Amino acid sequence: MRPTAEQDELRSAVRSLLARHEGATAWQPLTEQIGVAGLAVPEEYGGAGGGAREVHVVMEELGRALSPVPYLGSAVLAVQALLTSGDQAVCARLLPRLAEGRAVGSLAWAERGSWDPASIRTEAAPGPGGTWLITGTKEHVLDGAEADVLLVAARTGAGVSLFEVAVGDTGVRRQAVVTMDQTRALAHVVLDAAEGRLVGADGAGGRILGRALDLACTALTAEQVGAAEQALELTVAYAKERIQFGRPIGSFQAVKHRLADAYVLVESARSAALGAAFAAAAGAPELTRCAAVAKSACSEAFSSVAGEMVQLHGGIGITWEHDAHRFLKRAHGTAQLFGTPTWHRARLCADLGLTPA
Repeated sequence: MRPTAEQDELRSAVRSLLARHEGATAWQPLTEQIGVAGLAVPEEYGGAGGGAREVHVVMEELGRALSPVPYLGSAVLAVQALLTSGDQAVCARLLPRLAEGRAVGSLAWAERGSWDPASIRTEAAPGPGGTWLITGTKEHVLDGAEADVLLVAARTGAGVSLFEVAVGDTGVRRQAVVTMDQTRALAHVVLDAAEGRLVGADGAGGRILGRALDLACTALTAEQVGAAEQALELTVAYAKERIQFGRPIGSFQAVKHRLADAYVLVESARSAALGAAFAAAAGAPELTRCAAVAKSACSEAFSSVAGEMVQLHGGIGITWEHDAHRFLKRAHGTAQLFGTPTWHRARLCADLGLTPA
């Protein structure tokens, strides 16, 4: 699972750019200079025609920088939902804008804290002129408050379906929510008879969301690995510099053991995340189980490493001025996003035909 020369160059370019542009200001140069928003978009829709392995590289680097850019919600979730729908007319109209970064997409999906498509209660009823009227409430909508393209999952008589809803519709109310991880923009979206247009086939939403969930988890685990790796590197550097009892704290056996354990967690998580990325790139039928394993393992690994970062930095690790709290918050946020480790282990058991203990 070694990266190609092109993927190494992509990593170098993204890391270099993120070092020059901090925060949300990185989005425009990332899309204009490197074209990250269109990496996984087919060439026929204005993209680069890449896949999950290229997305993995970008997400790792965004994780290292704890970047707040809308890559996950737009270039992964929204793009993959559109592609999986198979609606060529909608893809031809929306994907070029998303691929160029001229528009940000968002998929409104989760309800009552659940990412399971079976939990969707938002309803879509036939409206005038072939439209649908959608009513319900969506939670944890990535970049939902600022998105230009809004996709909504709602239930019709045929089952869960996907709809495009105009963000300026009078029946749409979007509100940014305060999150523990301030580098992840989430929103609450309320729809009150909002007008929507069907994307793909009526009742195909379960299949679309299932695929989107697998790919979103695969991408998120790469971010978790990148962030955990950076947290560990910063902690090792600090352990070499911090003097206690006349010697660096990294020279103490207890600290060495904790850092070694953290390193094992990072590398184990990396293997799981890469396994999911390769399964996604190959279109392997075992993608669901690979994504579930990776999401569970990487979530717990990142949380443990971020916790050790705070502990081994001592007093400075709990101050607002130090970055340790940012890694800890990102770790806890990503552990909940797209489902908890426990839920994904249940998904794994279901995919394997096993009954959870």
